[in-house]
Amino acid sequence: MEIRRLTTDELVTHSFPLRMYAFQPSPETADRTDQARRLAALHEDNRTLVVLDGDTSLATATAIPMRQNVRSAILPMAGVAGVASHPLSRRQGHVRRLLHQLLDEMRDEGHLVSALYPFRPSFYERFGYVGLPLSRTATFAPQDLGPLLRADLPGEVSWQRISAGYPRYREFTERCLHQRHGFSIFCGRWAERVRDMDERWLVTAEIDGATVGTLTYRIDDHAGDLVGDDLLAADPVARALLLRFLAGHAGQVSRIRVEVPADEFPELWGTDFAVTTEARVSQPDYAAPMARLLSLEALPGLPTGPGRVRIELADDRYLAGTHLLDGTSGHLEVGSAGAPAPTAVLTAAGLSALVYGVLDPVEVGLRGHGTIGPDAAAELRRIFPRQLPYMFSAF
Repeated sequence: MEIRRLTTDELVTHSFPLRMYAFQPSPETADRTDQARRLAALHEDNRTLVVLDGDTSLATATAIPMRQNVRSAILPMAGVAGVASHPLSRRQGHVRRLLHQLLDEMRDEGHLVSALYPFRPSFYERFGYVGLPLSRTATFAPQDLGPLLRADLPGEVSWQRISAGYPRYREFTERCLHQRHGFSIFCGRWAERVRDMDERWLVTAEIDGATVGTLTYRIDDHAGDLVGDDLLAADPVARALLLRFLAGHAGQVSRIRVEVPADEFPELWGTDFAVTTEARVSQPDYAAPMARLLSLEALPGLPTGPGRVRIELADDRYLAGTHLLDGTSGHLEVGSAGAPAPTAVLTAAGLSALVYGVLDPVEVGLRGHGTIGPDAAAELRRIFPRQLPYMFSAF
């Protein structure tokens, strides 16, 4: 058996069949096979590995080059996707070997963090990943936004196919990347697939010529649903401009669905506004994202509170040793562990949970991701205050 990287031409024969069997209706039709061939070109910047036994593909996984905001630092991120195995080759360790090599290669290329959407979180927890919040889906009737049609709002909206408005959309998501903890975007051809597939409308909110909000969406049928992707708004006025546009679809669609961050509260968008806000997590179909650090090089310079703690990292392929975390200057320094300080023992998932701001130090211990005494917990709480990440990208 061997593990090797696939060329773009090999994806259709060695990777896509396993992925289609794992994640799509099967057996596949000729139409979907032809579509896979067209989509293969979009993977030219991605890294896809396969476990081969002769000419038979036993398992496959892809890493997508991305960038992510981690506490205001923009870091190279490896988005892991398309992890699938042959139905006769499961539970034989192929995926474990494959993921180790894939993350080894991405880390060697300079990717400091990684994220994925798991089929089962406990499986990836063993690889050092920790759960992040899932975006919420807000579902409502467009007529309930009627009062916004009479609102006097500054700015305006524009409407076009995503293929025509992609440059403006991309520029705004780049801006969000630099402003929002946890926000991630794709690089290269994979980023452009939303433009090339051209399956979405784009509405853009503008104030004084500057883009302040975007929403991509599709309409499934007359009297059906308007299905939106993430509603991105820089401020309440931008959000109101986008919602007013949606209000204009009363009489055309019955329901509107949009994705919103976990810290958004659609129930406060209006008076007498009926809305269902839902985050559904189940296995294997509805997954919340997970993320992890691949290198301690992600930490130096992060804005931090005035804490000081020694951490011992154990049982991980990439994060190991004893290190002093010092945030007394306001920016994190990672040094030798010689100076006196409270000590915490952390797994990779435990440190990742603290850096991403999703677990309190006490919760890290309760979840089995480390051993943290009260003094060390207080220091870690100052260094890594709770912060809600918003992943944005789905893959």
